[in-house]
Amino acid sequence: MASNICIFEDDRCTQFLPLTYFRPVYNLRCGITSLKEKIVRSYPKANISLHCRSYLEDYMRLRNPGVHVNEVQGDRCLFINGRVLADSSLSKIIPIKQKSDSVFVHDGQVVAASVSMPHLNKVRAKLSSLLTVADFEGLPKIEVDVKMVSYPWNVVHENGTWLKKDYEVILSSWKGKKIKGKVHKGVHLIGKDVIVEEGASIKPGVVIDTEDGPVIIGKNAKVFPQATIIGPAYIGDGSWVKVGAQIYENTTIGPVCKVGGEIEESIIHGYSNKQHAGFLGHSYIGSWVNLGADTNNSDLKNNYGTVKVYIGAEQIDTGLQFVGLTMGDHSKSAINSMFNTGTVVGVCSNIFGFGFPPKYVPSFSWGAAGETFTTFSMEKAIGVARRVMGRRKIDLTAVEEKLFRNIFEQTSEDRKRRGMPL
Repeated sequence: MASNICIFEDDRCTQFLPLTYFRPVYNLRCGITSLKEKIVRSYPKANISLHCRSYLEDYMRLRNPGVHVNEVQGDRCLFINGRVLADSSLSKIIPIKQKSDSVFVHDGQVVAASVSMPHLNKVRAKLSSLLTVADFEGLPKIEVDVKMVSYPWNVVHENGTWLKKDYEVILSSWKGKKIKGKVHKGVHLIGKDVIVEEGASIKPGVVIDTEDGPVIIGKNAKVFPQATIIGPAYIGDGSWVKVGAQIYENTTIGPVCKVGGEIEESIIHGYSNKQHAGFLGHSYIGSWVNLGADTNNSDLKNNYGTVKVYIGAEQIDTGLQFVGLTMGDHSKSAINSMFNTGTVVGVCSNIFGFGFPPKYVPSFSWGAAGETFTTFSMEKAIGVARRVMGRRKIDLTAVEEKLFRNIFEQTSEDRKRRGMPL
């Protein structure tokens, strides 16, 4: 009989906003795969259930058919924090079968907990809300050394390391030749750590450099002439790398994206476009985003100091010298947009005009840089999302529309606090 694992969200998942408005924290990408996929990979024979904030339940059930959401089966379960970066050692450090109930902790945070009856029923009763240390109170503590992320910039910072680790995992089960797609004559491959999946096409004049890390080109992806990709890097299924694009190290491009210009040490989650000239560096971009031509972000302050970033109303010193743009799902920037170092843009926002917008732009904002933002109508935002998704032959479901409305209400106080009309 298979053992049970529940991947859960704790009270720190809100530190990843706006990226976690439309998804649980464990669906964030780092390397080639999501945090959830890494955990699942570490426990290949387990029954997986998922815990998330209650307003995401219906959406998660829609996207994960047959998977229990905010439900735990059986009389014993291993709860694993969705912020864990799991490699092959996780199942050894935290075995799925524990002789007795216990909680695994790192730096005062719950990494995992092995729970049986009757304590399991107490946790079950809390699955409609975020789990905290208090929910596992009374269990014997075991200190473990496990990597966890706490903010978006942590995910970006770790991306290069996990591109390499994920590549090794893929390679260990890869069958046949590494290049299965079409690599045209005139492509320059530097090094041997290249995977080109079925249906992918690499056009003449492309340079792929793997001296410092692997490059993986996903299924049906296209890399157009004169593009350069320096590893470690990942180009997701169905994505396009436009003519002359410069994709530098530690970059992940998710599925069905179109990218051009210069991209360095960044993650584009999926179904987003940065088609034209402009620089994107040390950034995390959500889904269904469009960055207009010549959109640029700064990722380094002129004084080379550490970058401060707003998480909600609080400004946090990241301790890092390089931090770029964090942009939530369904947001857009017009041509010639500029973003200062460490800028955060919420979901469903539209930015245009000259100059730098504020370093924090609330969700559902509409306006020009240097001017007062107004609220982007929820109905208009839903209409735009429906049209954008329709271009990819994806329907906006009733469940997703309800999600939009919920997030609009969640973010209303944030806009009010900044003097924006409701």
